[in-house]
Amino acid sequence: MNELPFRPCVGIMLVNASNHVFIGRRVKEAGPEHVSEDHAWQMPQGGIDEGEDPFEAALRELREETNVTSVSLIAEAPEWFSYELPKDVAKQAWKGRYRGQTQKWFAFRFEGEESEINIHDPAGAPHPEFDEWRWERPDRLASLVIPFKRAVYEQVVTVLVPHFEQDGKSA
Repeated sequence: MNELPFRPCVGIMLVNASNHVFIGRRVKEAGPEHVSEDHAWQMPQGGIDEGEDPFEAALRELREETNVTSVSLIAEAPEWFSYELPKDVAKQAWKGRYRGQTQKWFAFRFEGEESEINIHDPAGAPHPEFDEWRWERPDRLASLVIPFKRAVYEQVVTVLVPHFEQDGKSA
């Protein structure tokens, strides 16, 4: 299993004026890597296409999952964060080609109106990723995500949240 590569991916922290973070509840058909009803919430994320710049991938994935385009960059995590899938899940996810994901994370300030957010019919997506969404305090994010992603979420919060106040746009 460990000889399999990590899937290159981006993760997005979408932050509102109150410094709360967008999280969505994954649709039940999201795939074998989402195995717990109790931990179905996550921030937007997705794969990086061949030759695609991670920043551009983050903007594309955000649009495809939430319809959001009205954003400004707060910060980019300086390093990549990785997680491994449980072995039984890895055999099913992504046709068994990856052992997990390595992710480049970005924090974006949401500059639009909430009416811009459309998880049910987002632009450019073949199917919705989320069936519900809400704004959540950053310190609660890790407890809501699937357990094997928890350490990455803790790292993301530690690295990116200190930049929220520094961008000068918080409430």
